[in-house]
Amino acid sequence: MDVFTLAILLAISAGLILYSVLPRRQDRRTAVKRRLSGGRGVDETTELRDKARTSATGQLVKRATPMLSRLVMPASDENQTVLRTKLANAGFRHPGAQMVFLGSKTLLAVAGLIVGALSGLWLRQEPAVLLGLVTFAGGLGFMLPNAWLMLAAGGRKTKLRYGLPDTLDLLVVSVESGLALDAALKRVGEEMAPVHPELSEEMRLATMESQMGIPRGEALENLARRCGVDEMRSLVTVILQAEKFGTSISRALRNQADSLRTKRRQAAEERAQKTAVKLMLPLVMFIFPAMGVVLGGPAALKMIAALKSNPALGG
Repeated sequence: MDVFTLAILLAISAGLILYSVLPRRQDRRTAVKRRLSGGRGVDETTELRDKARTSATGQLVKRATPMLSRLVMPASDENQTVLRTKLANAGFRHPGAQMVFLGSKTLLAVAGLIVGALSGLWLRQEPAVLLGLVTFAGGLGFMLPNAWLMLAAGGRKTKLRYGLPDTLDLLVVSVESGLALDAALKRVGEEMAPVHPELSEEMRLATMESQMGIPRGEALENLARRCGVDEMRSLVTVILQAEKFGTSISRALRNQADSLRTKRRQAAEERAQKTAVKLMLPLVMFIFPAMGVVLGGPAALKMIAALKSNPALGG
């Protein structure tokens, strides 16, 4: 156990040295150059120091991320595609987002192993308990990025779902006023940026893909896949079917807007109906006991006082 603790402490010390000493060395080089050049202002020196630290840390992260991500990289292309889709649903479309996410899983797993081992050694647990604690902490650290990604994607989907009816109403008005579908998507994406920035960003990205030569149908399918919302998938399906069969796009969009508005009202009514059921647990656990104490407390105190004053009543 002593050798294991020593190895962990050495690894932590090496990481701290690698993180702190290199930027300070860059700071010393910057200070020497500043003295040789005749001196510079305090603000410029601070800016150079921050830039040196950022560059050193960025290079370290850039080199360590691919190595850490290879350890947990999905073997099949299908699993990698699923991971990229989940990251896109959370709003991370950068090519290096997958490596950063996988690298964070590895890093947090190692950190969990270290924290679990140090906690077990500090608490002086038995070897079996120590092994279980280390395994649990490592698994927890490994699964934390998945939980965070699920929460981030869920929050973004909720924002997209709330913003879709209003955006679709504006899209109907734009199409019925004479704008083409591509121009309407671009205009609506620009107008909805202050209110619903997530949906506006996705619509503008679909417009850019269409302008770059990607077919409109493929750009809209990419939009639905990035959003990951059922309402957006149904909207894209309606638009593609309207173009395929030659029906009016404005009428199809208006019907879809009415359907989304109805679904939103029904969802609000459903949540209102669930409120009474959800209130049962706090009522039973917190409110009813407090009411019982308030109502029955004085009577119970008087009864106890009467029993103490007259022992014959107590039997």
